[in-house]
Amino acid sequence: MTTCMHVPFSTASSHRGLSAAVRGCSHVGGKAVRQVAARSPFLQGPSPVRGSCLTLSPPVRQFQSAHRPRTRAPRDVTRACGIIGVSTQESDANLEIYEGLLMLQHRGQDSAGIVTTDRTRFHEHKGNGLVKDVFDSQDVLGKLTGSTGLGHVRYPTAGSSSVQEAQPFFVNSPLGIYLIHNGNLTNTDALRTLLNSSTSFFNRCMRTSSDSEVLLNVLADEIHRAHQRCLLEDACDPNRKKLDLVAEAVAATMKLIQGAYSCIALINGVGLLAFRDPHGIRPLVLGRRVGRRGEEWCVASEDCAFGPIGYERVRDVAPGEMILIDDGGNLVSRQCTPLVPATPCIFEYIYLARPDSVLNGISVYNFQLGLGTRLAASIRARGWDIDLVCPVPDGSRPAAIQISAELGLPYREGLVKNRYVGRTFIMPSQRLREVSVRRKLNAMPAVFQGKSVLLVDDSIVRGTTMRQIVDMVRRAGAARVYLASASPPVRYPNVYGVDMPNRGEFVAHTLSEEQVCGVLAADGLVYQSVEDLVGVGRELNPAIQAFDDSCFTGRYVTGDINETYMRNLEEAGRGKDRGFKRAGRAGAGDAPATIMA
Repeated sequence: MTTCMHVPFSTASSHRGLSAAVRGCSHVGGKAVRQVAARSPFLQGPSPVRGSCLTLSPPVRQFQSAHRPRTRAPRDVTRACGIIGVSTQESDANLEIYEGLLMLQHRGQDSAGIVTTDRTRFHEHKGNGLVKDVFDSQDVLGKLTGSTGLGHVRYPTAGSSSVQEAQPFFVNSPLGIYLIHNGNLTNTDALRTLLNSSTSFFNRCMRTSSDSEVLLNVLADEIHRAHQRCLLEDACDPNRKKLDLVAEAVAATMKLIQGAYSCIALINGVGLLAFRDPHGIRPLVLGRRVGRRGEEWCVASEDCAFGPIGYERVRDVAPGEMILIDDGGNLVSRQCTPLVPATPCIFEYIYLARPDSVLNGISVYNFQLGLGTRLAASIRARGWDIDLVCPVPDGSRPAAIQISAELGLPYREGLVKNRYVGRTFIMPSQRLREVSVRRKLNAMPAVFQGKSVLLVDDSIVRGTTMRQIVDMVRRAGAARVYLASASPPVRYPNVYGVDMPNRGEFVAHTLSEEQVCGVLAADGLVYQSVEDLVGVGRELNPAIQAFDDSCFTGRYVTGDINETYMRNLEEAGRGKDRGFKRAGRAGAGDAPATIMA
């Protein structure tokens, strides 16, 4: 249990790191420094000041020029997570956060964590495992008292399975801040250098390899800077301008960090903070309900979390927007970067998000139906003789249903799924994925015997799972097995928070559609085109003209990803030691026989 006593904003800092910010200049004299010190214990005690003035301007400009172009890859493993924050007025938030995390469990199955505050102390519990296992008793939840809190679920990742890596992360200064993060920063190495240098207030020491902890420390550093700038102004009282100072710090943080991030933070004495990267790559949705004592708020990765706890969707958090809900339940919004249309990750709609969610004004279910409509036209053009359409459960069902309707073919559930086995995509090793597939699905001869089958999947990433499924269906008696992927070929890493960092892991990275078909031992294969994929999204929300489709096209919306970054990522990434031998019906034009998968 972590506790944090409330302290005034101006006393929540230490003077230790001020020497890094001291510079000699003429525009402020020693008298000004003494006046500032008299107003804030932050500057009291043995002073490191030896020059004639104190300058505390943020290092954004120096940092950006010193680290451009960004060519180093972060050592951290990419991930996709689920986050939720709740601010209530009438009851403890613990059960609502718990229920919300259960609804977001599909976004992460490795660890879970919750922290709440009763406005005098923080109460935290986190651990490895599913939500129901980490919070396995009423006693555990009962200790998480307080009307405001946040929760996090995480994907399994290599090198980060310890409880220490589980979120939320905490810093005790300034104020006491807990933070959770969904996404991935692409300039983590440069940020670590910044935080460990004399440019930082405290030469911060981090306990993990997580980019989320880096992000938290950057934010904390910027809150310190905003606080000190306020102290240098005669009319500025930091205790009365907490919201403005936090907004200033978030804006400065957004100038420093690159990549994808949707974040929720709990700041002692301030409230619940949420913000989203300027491109809107990762989702973040705002919900509201009205209680007897006023408005209550919820922020989450997906609005599917709102239903069980009685919140109604209000809107998406805008790209570059900061939302702060104070202890009285008052919501304030600040646009920290110029507002531009979102470029959300399109893989969310294909694979990560639940079909009952609405992200960026687009229904995930309707998006998947649209994929089926477009894909049906391509299948019809192939002229295949098909007896039935069968989905690979669960994510491909909407597309398969729509393909069946468009083509006038029977829809059959021929693959029975064991609900107690996790996704193979997120298993941390190749061997575990292969064992999991055999446990996960069973093909029914009653459906497949003597039939020409069209199997529909939401995506084909490594190909390992699909090859085994094709073999299962053949063993169940299918005469022919055709494959349809609702997404285009995955050829590049998603560096913005989906755990697939190595280009060599993708079955389609260097192969044509015909060659992939041979590797998978299928009788035919059709992929969705990128144009049709993006077209579905534009139809459902014309305000969004571009998506992050980097895992299909290699075009990265942040503009800071280059070949050196990619090579470094592969050298440090999860897939560097994994591989499998191709087998089956590969054609003469195939690439070398050993690939990562």
